[in-house]
Amino acid sequence: MSFEQLDPPLPVHVLDKGPGYAFAVIDYGQEHNLIWVTAINDTGEIWCAPNPRVRLQANWTMGRAKPPAVAARADGRCSGPDEPMLKAEVVKPN
Repeated sequence: MSFEQLDPPLPVHVLDKGPGYAFAVIDYGQEHNLIWVTAINDTGEIWCAPNPRVRLQANWTMGRAKPPAVAARADGRCSGPDEPMLKAEVVKPN
């Protein structure tokens, strides 16, 4: 297990929680998702979000568009009750 403080923190969206800043990452090893320790802007809550629930915010200067989870919504949110939980297909080598 490793804990890495991010300096500077990264602006992210946590699905179902909203925008915030990830200030640390926890890595429990190869059988687990990375865990993003994130301060949520609107509530001030600290959440440990698994990697599949975290998206980088758009950055025009870097040429990064809004993530599909944000761009697909008319109101620009990437979280809320109608956000489906996506299951990723895992392809294993023979």
